[in-house]
Amino acid sequence: MKSNLLQTGIFIAILILTVIVAYLVNRFFTRLIRRSTEDMKNDPTNYQFLKHFSSGIIYIIGLSIAIYTVPSLRTLASSMLAGAGILAVAVGFASQQALSNIISGVFIIIFKPFRVNDRLKVREFNGMVEDITLRHTVIRDLENKRILIPNAVLSDEIIVNSDFLEDKICKWIVMEVSYDSDIDLAKKIMAEEVEKHPFHMDSRKPEQIDEGVPPVIVRVIQLGNFSIQIRAWAWAKDVADAFVLGCDLNESIKKRFDAVGIEIPYPHQKIIIQEPMKDKM
Repeated sequence: MKSNLLQTGIFIAILILTVIVAYLVNRFFTRLIRRSTEDMKNDPTNYQFLKHFSSGIIYIIGLSIAIYTVPSLRTLASSMLAGAGILAVAVGFASQQALSNIISGVFIIIFKPFRVNDRLKVREFNGMVEDITLRHTVIRDLENKRILIPNAVLSDEIIVNSDFLEDKICKWIVMEVSYDSDIDLAKKIMAEEVEKHPFHMDSRKPEQIDEGVPPVIVRVIQLGNFSIQIRAWAWAKDVADAFVLGCDLNESIKKRFDAVGIEIPYPHQKIIIQEPMKDKM
């Protein structure tokens, strides 16, 4: 009786110790992630993945040791393993997708097509990578919703990473003006509005400055059916600033166009109603 109580106590103690060790490891990696986030030179992706991987290993080892310390559970586990050939095959087939996600997660950590805090576009989803777990990647979109995408899916998808290697973004500012408008004045207004925006960056190289390349390039890119399309190239330090830059410039340029009488046209159609021909007598 005392032996059974001792074994039960050891079993519970090992489980409690496992939970404590997993908690301490999680806390350790959480601190590393926080420091990495504060210092933007460090990448928290590895720590984030290792936190989940270490927790899983600790729980598996702890539970295995706890079962091994109890002879009755050890015997039961051995019997189940001995007669679990068919079950193992079934579980193996069922767990192929889970194993594929784990392997894909490891490849993501090794080759780093994206990292934690990168801004991605995957299919119709846009957002920032918040976490990379053993099974899936968590993306937080602009509405603060979490999108969980299996790692195996991301390995086979075409991903648009706005922060890969370089954060700087070129934002296209596109305006359409009527054929009666002064396009030289329109180009001048667009360049002035882009240049004076606080989020705009001068991306010119020293040799381009010496050659007289303007800070903002503005060109006519298309002659449409109803309008002339003009594009300005505006640079910002990252996606967030580029979004604000684009919104502000759409408003400020529109107001400047209204002030000087530059029309932004809209599609229109001319409808001709023809009288039916009278039958000739």
